[in-house]
Amino acid sequence: MGLCMLPPPCQVGVCQIMSKSSFVRGTCRRANFSDTGRVWIYDLGIGRVSLSEHWRASGKVIWFVNLPTPVMFPLMLLSPALRGHPGLICTCFPMLSPSCTRPSPAPKTLLSCPPSYATPSTVTFSTMNKNTEQEHLDSVFKQKRALRSRVRKTLKAMEPDLRSQEDNAIQSIILESPWFKSSRRLCAYISCSALREVDTSKLLSETLSNPTGDGHTHRGKILYVPRVEDKNCHMRMLRISCIDDLVANSMDILEPAPVDSDGNEREDVILANEPVDLFLLPGLAFDRSGRRLGRGGGYYDTFLKKYQELAKARDWKQPLLVVLSYSVQIMDEGVITVTPNDILVDALVSPIDVIPICQAALDSQVCTG
Repeated sequence: MGLCMLPPPCQVGVCQIMSKSSFVRGTCRRANFSDTGRVWIYDLGIGRVSLSEHWRASGKVIWFVNLPTPVMFPLMLLSPALRGHPGLICTCFPMLSPSCTRPSPAPKTLLSCPPSYATPSTVTFSTMNKNTEQEHLDSVFKQKRALRSRVRKTLKAMEPDLRSQEDNAIQSIILESPWFKSSRRLCAYISCSALREVDTSKLLSETLSNPTGDGHTHRGKILYVPRVEDKNCHMRMLRISCIDDLVANSMDILEPAPVDSDGNEREDVILANEPVDLFLLPGLAFDRSGRRLGRGGGYYDTFLKKYQELAKARDWKQPLLVVLSYSVQIMDEGVITVTPNDILVDALVSPIDVIPICQAALDSQVCTG
């Protein structure tokens, strides 16, 4: 199969790249993602970037989108697997025909990568039909609401014995993992049984009571836990030193008081002088590509975006984002829809194993089995 006929380029936007592990070399193929239109995937081998040379370049894959109007769509909505990879400047072509023939000649230099566009999971586009964009977002939110309702019913029907068994298994896997043992500063959620979240009580207790566990005399881990400030997605992560630092809020959910027993303000992780290594995150549903479905408040996504921007500004290593999931919360690919505001995670801990999602997880010795 040859490459599809392309007209002259119509606009420039930021495109993301990913490895070509699951794609057939030297071909193009179609795939549908939600209701966003047709996606053409061009496989790149090794060599220069040139239309007449089958788009060969550095063993990467470039995604082009075929929409009714010649605009670049936010690619992260189509493939969250692109998270964490550098951006490229590319040319977006509208497809004139589904027939596959040799492409028209094109300029030799199509790609470049200026620093301002090298941020992961970003896309710049000059034109977008606002109505189409809003319709798509409305569709995504509708799908999210339906999935939340379904997962809540599934969790409610989960047998207590099975829930307890999976709670213990998940916490044991984390406590024995090298990436948890080596972490020095972490943020973790406080589980709420009424919300049917994976239990974290043992994790919190072990974190606060034990040293790092590497056979040497080190101080214990520093732990930050969430405190919701208002209904506008404003959440802080405050440092605690013992379980007694937690008090029940109006929703009967445990969270840290803003000041300690001596009346001193607790350290806010955003104001800390050192970076966090690890985030342990809750949610309603997850998949193996890093998509996370929260409860709809946007608190964690808002906070994580803020912290990632802070880490980047301070030239810190980005923290590892790990979700804890019951077996019934793991969805098939394509079930969870996302928006540009959704933060993708790096690894998923199930009752059976740890599922690494991105290179950061592999670098942190997160592995299955």
